Amino acid sequence: MEDFPSARATCDPPAAVIPVSLLNRLARERLEAAFPLCWVAGEVSNLSYAASGHVYFSLKDSAAQVRCVMFRNRAQLLGWRLENGQHIEARVLVTLYEARGDFQLNIEAARRAGQGNLYESFLRLKERLAREGLFDSALKRSLPAFPQRIGIVTSPQAAALRDVLSTLGRRAAHVGIVVYPTPVQGDGAAALIAAAIRTAGERDECDLLILCRGGGSLEDLQAFNDETVARAIRACPLPIVSGIGHETDFTIADFAADRRAATPTAAAEMAAPERSALLARLFADHLALRRQATQAFNQRAQQLDWLGRRLQHPGQSLARQREALHNLRRRLAAGLLLGSTRARGALASLEHRLHHHRPDLAPQRLRLQSLASQLERAGRQTLDGTAAELGRLHACLSQLDPRAVLARGYSIVTNGRQQIVHASSMLEPGEEIAVFLHDGRADAMVLAVSADDRGS
Repeated sequence: MEDFPSARATCDPPAAVIPVSLLNRLARERLEAAFPLCWVAGEVSNLSYAASGHVYFSLKDSAAQVRCVMFRNRAQLLGWRLENGQHIEARVLVTLYEARGDFQLNIEAARRAGQGNLYESFLRLKERLAREGLFDSALKRSLPAFPQRIGIVTSPQAAALRDVLSTLGRRAAHVGIVVYPTPVQGDGAAALIAAAIRTAGERDECDLLILCRGGGSLEDLQAFNDETVARAIRACPLPIVSGIGHETDFTIADFAADRRAATPTAAAEMAAPERSALLARLFADHLALRRQATQAFNQRAQQLDWLGRRLQHPGQSLARQREALHNLRRRLAAGLLLGSTRARGALASLEHRLHHHRPDLAPQRLRLQSLASQLERAGRQTLDGTAAELGRLHACLSQLDPRAVLARGYSIVTNGRQQIVHASSMLEPGEEIAVFLHDGRADAMVLAVSADDRGS
């Protein structure tokens, strides 16, 4: 056997003597380092529940036994009660109780013997369904914020149902309850649970479902570790909350459900918001809204007062405008007087200059009369020429007027596409045509079409 490093270091001096407490501590450290956590199988005996909550017992087989302790925090998570004579499998830490020098096992977890295969099957199924994506978070549906009716899939005799009904009655008495009864343990329970979930989905009378059961061993919860139940949960159109077992219990149904609650009571609390909390929130929102409305009203009132101070009486504005108009009228009169005075002076000056520089207008008048006579003759000639040209153009237009052509006995033909027909190729036998005459129109149908034979 190898020496303990720390013990050898302590005992190196020949005369050194170590106390018992140090020896036991070194032995405990060596044991815990040498043995990792492992599973040990045996029969429970000498079972004792201490007032502190710790559990003391021995594990034995046909050849030996070992002392064991399960501390309170671990015992509370067990989910079932240990009894003398039970065959269990325990996950243990090999250690030494230093105060008494007793070799013992600290129990971290325990399961009934024979459940190892069930646990392995559970892990394999979980891994396979996870690879398929059955547990993907993207598939999880959100729970309705204010459900009107909640369905419960469980056994009518289950204590979990009473817990859920009590919690819902306390938190949300207004919510309707529909129970879909099904066995939750035993042969065929998984198929019946899946059938109850499908029934709830087909009826579509609830807003969500609670799938619940009380705590138990892995074997007791086996119905919820079934692939049929997991697929029924994912196929159900309703969101599902699972509340199966205790906080430490995990089943395949928990992974498939849209929400997982630690217990049935927690599932009920998750499914339905507490009515008193909703009323408190509504009251708080009401108070906040009233405060905001009051604040907005006060702000508007203050703004109104500020605008009121800026607002003036119409009479004051009219008085100021009247005074400004009077001033403008006075300035206008003064400006007109000054302007007319200046204009008269300028006119007198121009008249004086005009008298000194006034030209002889008689020759200009004679020349103007001559030019007027020439302009009049040129105008008459231009008008006569223009009248003659207009007459010629009018005669030309009269010859080109379609109505004049129609008056001579001709007509205009249009086909069904509103096109003027100028060739027989534009017509088809049986086609409707319109014939426009000098006075009115006639609708006709083409009986036959032939090429133009001018020689006939």
